[in-house]
Amino acid sequence: MNRASKFRRVVLLGFLAIGAFLLLMPTQVEPVAWTPPPAPSLISGLYADNQRLKGVERIGAANIDGPEALLLEDDVLITGLHDGRLISTSLDGKITKVLADTGGRPLGLARHPNGLLVIADGVKGLLSLDAQGRLMALTTEANGVPFGFTDDVTIDQSGHFAYFSDASSRFGYGRDGEAIIEHGGDGRLLRYDFQTGKTIVLLEKLEFANGVTLGPDERYVLVNETGAYRISRYWLSGPKAGTRDLFIDNLPGLPDNLAFNGRDRFWVALYAPRNALLDAMAAHPFARKMIVRAMTLLPKPVEKRAFVLGLDMEGKVIANLQDGSSGNYSPITTVREYGEWLYFGSLKAKHMARLPLSTALQ
Repeated sequence: MNRASKFRRVVLLGFLAIGAFLLLMPTQVEPVAWTPPPAPSLISGLYADNQRLKGVERIGAANIDGPEALLLEDDVLITGLHDGRLISTSLDGKITKVLADTGGRPLGLARHPNGLLVIADGVKGLLSLDAQGRLMALTTEANGVPFGFTDDVTIDQSGHFAYFSDASSRFGYGRDGEAIIEHGGDGRLLRYDFQTGKTIVLLEKLEFANGVTLGPDERYVLVNETGAYRISRYWLSGPKAGTRDLFIDNLPGLPDNLAFNGRDRFWVALYAPRNALLDAMAAHPFARKMIVRAMTLLPKPVEKRAFVLGLDMEGKVIANLQDGSSGNYSPITTVREYGEWLYFGSLKAKHMARLPLSTALQ
């Protein structure tokens, strides 16, 4: 056998090995066929590309890993890191203190009126941290189903209830790509009762239940469905109490966390724009299973773009903030309005950031 023949044989065997891997490698993912609406344009229109996030200012502790959750209290930022630590840091980053180590991954933070810091931990469930630094698990399951991926939390003004999300009961933290590609609807919106210690399911069959926030007068709670590009609303009072509708649908990206400013605006962090290949393969479970297998060797097909939307009380877009330039601050996974600033956290960045509110709303 000459050298050319040997080379062709090696190439053929390589292609056969790759094909066998894509077709046969065991995976837990069982994709469900669905039909996403056509993705909105990022070239023109409501979500037109821009660089309004290009001038964000770095704040707080530097060289930290994944400051996802974010609270600002008395000019001190509190955030959770990839290694499980909860830290507080001055805005200039000169003072940093470790508050606790959950041993998991803190993804959402909320302050209870009694002073407890309540933590949605992607690994450990819904936790609380008291003033003495004592961690306690509040709840880890509902209806006999353990939380797979506790994601975000918000608390009502009375301190009676915590509303929080279980992104996926099948896929744990770090397996978000598999959960979103499967589109199996195993996410839940839950409510924890601080008085009774009971947890109930408000909504189930959600497509990767992510950010959670209460609306005006706590009439409803919103929850991001990352895998369906939409925000669902669950009514807590009034004639629609106990029912669900859509607050906004067909978003241009994957909604992560969201927050209410307490008056007239919601802010939504988009992890990344939608991926045309994944949308095109939505109706083809077999092809999506091969994509999952390929993702074990190749980078996830995610565009590195900073992306934040502002919404009014009717779910209409009032701010479109982006930055797709090199070196942008992304992915933005948390956005909070405090005073005259928008503050940003990120699942993967090494610092936090902020932008003047006047710039965001101009």
